[in-house]
Amino acid sequence: MAVNTCNKTDGKNVPYYDRPRERLLREGAVHLSDTELLAILLRTGSEQESVYQLAQRLLARFGDLRGLAQASHAELTELKGIGPAKAVELHAAFELGRRMVGIPRKKRASIRLPRDVADLMAPELAHLTQEHFVCLFLNTKNHVIGKQTIFVGSLDASIVHPREVFKEAIRRSSASVICLHNHPSGDPTPSREDIAITHTLREAGELVGISLLDHVIIGDGRYVSLKEQGYL
Repeated sequence: MAVNTCNKTDGKNVPYYDRPRERLLREGAVHLSDTELLAILLRTGSEQESVYQLAQRLLARFGDLRGLAQASHAELTELKGIGPAKAVELHAAFELGRRMVGIPRKKRASIRLPRDVADLMAPELAHLTQEHFVCLFLNTKNHVIGKQTIFVGSLDASIVHPREVFKEAIRRSSASVICLHNHPSGDPTPSREDIAITHTLREAGELVGISLLDHVIIGDGRYVSLKEQGYL
């Protein structure tokens, strides 16, 4: 039996692989056209018209996204297929876009020395009662572009797997990674497990082309950099 690969609400006579939602998940929002993004926002069309066709007609009526964003509620609901609910959702989406433009980008922390790592993360980690293994993801300028807690509990080389660390690094397009964890005892002296994990992560980073810059252990008012200790 042939499988129907079309969906009326997602694009009448549009193959499955060309539906906007599936394309967004597969390729990312940046690769979608204005019509496709608008179709995702509108969600449904009608028996006579797919949501993709409705999005095309909206843009044709108002010229482009800017014209659509400036349309009044009455102008939107005059169009067949745009009821009060869809009109309100469009207004909300464009207003969020306007507000986003007005928000200044937060200054990213810059890491130059192990002390910078400690100053950034000690307030968060120093007084935890369990060990937390955290990764900082950096760009080519050593600015922190992301942070992820990879594991909570007693560290073991078989548990803190490089796959989890570098999966996140690759997803964030990181140039390098700094790992760190806390010692609830307050003593940041590295254990044999800490050193073994560091060596494993360094080797994995070399394979995928993402450098492990440091592994910093946070104690009570103290820290140890395994790079400064000669383990990296």
